[in-house]
Amino acid sequence: MPNTQSQTTPAYLDPTLTVEARVADLLGRMTLEEKIGQLMMCDARDEDLSFINTIQPGSILHILGEKIGRAMDRAAQNRLGIPLLVGEDGIHGHSFWKGATIFPTQLALAASWNPALIEKVGRVTAEEMVPTGALWTFSPVLCLTRDLRWGRTGETFGEDPYLIGEFGAALIRGYQGQGLDDPTAVLATAKHYAGYSETQGGRDASEADISRRKLRSYFLPPFERAARAGALTFMTGYQSMEGVPSTANRWLLTEVLKDEWGFRGVLVTDWDNVGRLVKEQRVCATFADAAIVALRAGNDIMMTTPEFYEGALEAVRSGRLAEAEIDAPCARFLALKFRMGLFENPRRPDLARAAAEIARPDHRAVNLEAARQSLVLLQNNGLLPLDPAGVRSIAVIGPNADDSVQQLGDWTLGASQYPPEFGQQPREKTTTILDGIRALAPAGCTVTYERGCSIVDDDLHGLPAAVAAAQAADVVVVVVGDHIAFVGETLSTATLELQGGQSALLEALEQTGKPMIVVLVNSKPLVLPPAAKRAAAILEGFNPGMLGGQALAEALFGVLNPSGKLTISIPVHVGQQPVFYSQVRGQHGRRYADLTQEPLFSFGHGLSYTQYRYSNLQLASASVAATTLAAGQAAMVSVDVENAGGRAGEEVVQVYVSDVVTSATWVNKALKGFARVSLAPGETKTVKVELPWEAFCIVNAAGETVVEPGAFEILVGPSSRDHDLLKTTLNVV
Repeated sequence: MPNTQSQTTPAYLDPTLTVEARVADLLGRMTLEEKIGQLMMCDARDEDLSFINTIQPGSILHILGEKIGRAMDRAAQNRLGIPLLVGEDGIHGHSFWKGATIFPTQLALAASWNPALIEKVGRVTAEEMVPTGALWTFSPVLCLTRDLRWGRTGETFGEDPYLIGEFGAALIRGYQGQGLDDPTAVLATAKHYAGYSETQGGRDASEADISRRKLRSYFLPPFERAARAGALTFMTGYQSMEGVPSTANRWLLTEVLKDEWGFRGVLVTDWDNVGRLVKEQRVCATFADAAIVALRAGNDIMMTTPEFYEGALEAVRSGRLAEAEIDAPCARFLALKFRMGLFENPRRPDLARAAAEIARPDHRAVNLEAARQSLVLLQNNGLLPLDPAGVRSIAVIGPNADDSVQQLGDWTLGASQYPPEFGQQPREKTTTILDGIRALAPAGCTVTYERGCSIVDDDLHGLPAAVAAAQAADVVVVVVGDHIAFVGETLSTATLELQGGQSALLEALEQTGKPMIVVLVNSKPLVLPPAAKRAAAILEGFNPGMLGGQALAEALFGVLNPSGKLTISIPVHVGQQPVFYSQVRGQHGRRYADLTQEPLFSFGHGLSYTQYRYSNLQLASASVAATTLAAGQAAMVSVDVENAGGRAGEEVVQVYVSDVVTSATWVNKALKGFARVSLAPGETKTVKVELPWEAFCIVNAAGETVVEPGAFEILVGPSSRDHDLLKTTLNVV
């Protein structure tokens, strides 16, 4: 309707009014076209921004720098001056802002088992994003890794629902700071809701064969944890389940997320998910059909489906969709903007402040600590840490030893999401592994480097030089892994083997007889060839971020005592899929006829330069008997951990629960608590971990989350392997 208060301030611009009053006033002034525009998130990579004045979208993405200011200027010129909300993929740092702090990827960060550190990572990312004008990050990923061939494995926190929930909540707290009116906060996005990672054959966005009970058992708990932690936006997945695309799944999006969990934020589709209903999944014949399906399922914001605009208009004008069905999501999104204070301060980009933020030494310090705690020592025959007196020459070899793009990994400049003309992150901001070793090598130690081979092809012309360098050295550090060409969205792999000439390189280096340290720079677990498994030591770095090379060198020379633990199992063979630790009980036999079912390195595994001993496992509860738990109570687990070695270190104490007899099939054991403990040489500490009542839940055959009476095994130790765990029994009455 026309503004009849032209001489006075419209009510929606009065910050003294309630959000509800402002939303109602603004919504009453909007045309149908303006309401539909608010529901659209448009791709802003093109230079032409005229769509901001024609479609009048409520949000845009993939836009950086001063261009955001131009976009905001255009939005301010629209009839009602509704501010834009700018989103960007700040996945492990402000990913595509040149020079921003790029952290280890989520899978690497998870190996720290340190929610407080992960929260700091989120805080730094938010502080660097806000002055660039991007106020909405599409992170964290709460997908549960299943088939390791999936190209997005490295974006996850691993294979355990409990850990994913804890780490996701920490990252959300970091991003969102003190709340919506925090000038240093960005909106977090819990994605991909839900079940997207249950792929067929590891293929991206395939049909996911998941029942509602299976969803509630494993895939939904991290998202419920995110909702309880205050995530203000959720994002749908690409896949279908039981014949229903996630974007069309009203049960998932409305009945569970909004009604059952009480989520009051906004739900955004992933890239062109509404369009895919027509173009790929083909469950809708027209874009009007797709608009109706998406809105009635519970989606609020439609990311990059330009056809939604005309489709929604047609649906309303034909009488198939009520305008009130547009009003409801529009009101939710406007309320979010009001609560963020964008009508008073749209938070325009401040490029001088952005430059200052990304140069902050304390941000770099958090990045270094994240890289240090993310390193996992998988294997060590005693060679590490290197003895400075005994090592006078080191050969650093391998395709990932001095490749900053592979070290940073996916979702950063140089990866597939932005075209090559955007460039890469500044090389001088990244300390590669070669850089780190050269910087920390003891005086008089010679460091030579040869690439040796390629990952993307079988070119081995560099092999003779690599072998010669190894023969001339006291120790060989060979850095292998994967390549950005085999990582990410749409880029799943059929194998987990080392690609290109890497296996041949490892075999040739082994034949020199020189002590060999294998360093892995990879997005996901890879199958290691025999030469690698016979190495003196193996260090897993995943994609360790800008300072991963410094952290790795510190570990090699003993400046750092590694403390990382895997949150994902590393298989012996690709055919072991799925190889995650929490398998449902009941199979025939304990191995394949031709191969073990055990992983090469199990969930929770990670060595140290010292040794830890566990003893005196005890339980306590509010009951008279410490081994009995009454309804609603928590159990306290305590265990003594001794540093029996000669170096200070940090150990991650892991607590697993196994329900002995269940009314429906259930997992053999599930992680339900953990604690990091610092120990001086010879020191013993009693570590206590509380297990809340919910730690004893299962999802029964009716899909109900319940605690059933009976015996529970409590298992405590340094990894998920049975032989590493102390065990006691608790009875629930």
